[in-house]
Amino acid sequence: MTDNTKASTSVSIGELARSTGLAVRTIRFYCDEGLLESRRSGGGHRIFDTDTATERLLLIRRLRSLGLGLDSITDVVREERTIAEVVAAESARLDIEFKSLAWRRASLRALEAATPGQRTHRLALLAATQDATAAHSLLEQFWRRILTQIPRRDVDGWVYWNVPEPPVDPSVDEIVAYAELVALVTDPDMKRSVQQQLLRHNPELIADRSRLYTEVGDVLEDVVVHISEGVRPHCGHELDRFVRAHAGVRGQRDSLRFREHMMIGATDTDQRIHRYWALTARFLGTRVTVGQAHHWLYDALTNSTDGGDSGRESPS
Repeated sequence: MTDNTKASTSVSIGELARSTGLAVRTIRFYCDEGLLESRRSGGGHRIFDTDTATERLLLIRRLRSLGLGLDSITDVVREERTIAEVVAAESARLDIEFKSLAWRRASLRALEAATPGQRTHRLALLAATQDATAAHSLLEQFWRRILTQIPRRDVDGWVYWNVPEPPVDPSVDEIVAYAELVALVTDPDMKRSVQQQLLRHNPELIADRSRLYTEVGDVLEDVVVHISEGVRPHCGHELDRFVRAHAGVRGQRDSLRFREHMMIGATDTDQRIHRYWALTARFLGTRVTVGQAHHWLYDALTNSTDGGDSGRESPS
């Protein structure tokens, strides 16, 4: 033996247990799981390389202290994943877990804060939305079903515009509001009412719904600017484009009669729709919603039919 080398020593499982502070049964378990190598003595007892086994057990203990599971530790030991990779995965898992716990805590506090008269209704409301991700999916599915006939890339834009993300750490008011949003979109009549608002009268005459949604969507984007600037609903270019979009897909032309027909069976004043957008606004902050833009156009349309032909631009 030279000064630069030293002999590798071997220890029994009992000696390894005493030197590392781990129980014999724990070390035996790690051996059985393939995390720790050993060999058998002539008498059949487990024998370990002191340095290798001690280093491996120290690594396992440290990873366990961070809450990492056996599968993750196994991957590190077998060099199938790095420590950085398993730590990142565990961190992501905890983010989801904490979000779930925060959601549950807010639900319990909301139920606790309810008056005796509110409690039964609130319990039913909150019980139906106990998972934030599932609740968000229900809102998203609602709009995807309504907009099923337009290209996915366009639907994604509508969904972003209409569906608020669930708050990470909701307050009592926020979780009740989000639960109410879910209750609204799971009401079968809500889908019919929103479709009626978007398609207007005689939807069976619409030749191309995708074209209608695209053209109306362009108008709504311009109306959003007006709302942001505080411009009140009025007859003009945006309303004319809105009416022409509906008339064109029905093979008709803009006229006072057509505008009056657009008001037949209108669901724009449906309190469920207004409630949906009022609740949504709580989460979207200053972003102008589709609901606000649609209501602006509805008020402008109402003004144009009340005022006769004077609200429409003259043909160029």
